[in-house]
Amino acid sequence: MCKPYSLLIRSQAKKKLQSLSRSDRFRIAEKLEQLGRNPDDSSLDIKKLEGEPYFRLRVGNWRIIFERHDVVKIIAVEKIKPRGDAYK
Repeated sequence: MCKPYSLLIRSQAKKKLQSLSRSDRFRIAEKLEQLGRNPDDSSLDIKKLEGEPYFRLRVGNWRIIFERHDVVKIIAVEKIKPRGDAYK
């Protein structure tokens, strides 16, 4: 089994996560843990963003925008936004 990735959650994303309802927070935290264990897990709804070094993870109506650094095994969570605002 390969070594899991470390999750680095930027302050903007952390503030947003803390402001969410308990159920949304729990659901997003579960998906982030799953992402850290295996970012190639086919059960995660991940897409590479065009023209950007970022990926997005879909969790219900929320979008998690992150960078993936495979060499150092770090996932940097940049933003957590509702679906309509995520790509602005």
